[in-house]
Amino acid sequence: MSAHTLERLRALLREEGGLIASLIRPAGSEHGAARGEDESAPSPATVAAEGPRTRSRREEYELLVEAIYEGYLLHYGSPRVVLAPEADLGVLAGDRLYAIGLARLVALGDTAAVAELADTISLSALAQGSGQHALADAVWAAGARAVGWGSSAVHRRAKDMVLARAQGALAAMRTSALAMPASR
Repeated sequence: MSAHTLERLRALLREEGGLIASLIRPAGSEHGAARGEDESAPSPATVAAEGPRTRSRREEYELLVEAIYEGYLLHYGSPRVVLAPEADLGVLAGDRLYAIGLARLVALGDTAAVAELADTISLSALAQGSGQHALADAVWAAGARAVGWGSSAVHRRAKDMVLARAQGALAAMRTSALAMPASR
């Protein structure tokens, strides 16, 4: 994760105002990654922003994916930017961050990335709901890769496997996260 991007997210939430602005955690007080997440791995936002699909608007993609990922962390992990003192407030703040990030993506006109991140949110929630935290992490890694590089048949198959709760879904998602898509 980039400290610069997290600071940009703080600034965006301050501009947003309202309740979400009152929940901003001070810079430097981030308390880690999502449950079980490898803190040395690049954040999904960094991965998405480095791809050929997004490179021309790298900073915007990094910010909007970081907002969506922070929303996910408010639901299931350890958020870095927003501190919600109550679980219900955390869910509402997470939903707001999803909406902020997706609205910025819609403004860019990238419907493929909107669909990919909507799938990522849904499939990671499905994995979390089944107690499969490693699968949820793999869904995020593969989803970020698909936003930056484009989807592929391998990725679409992996998503279908998660949705079907098929054995091998974790391995398929991990493969998708590492694969260079054939189609962009």
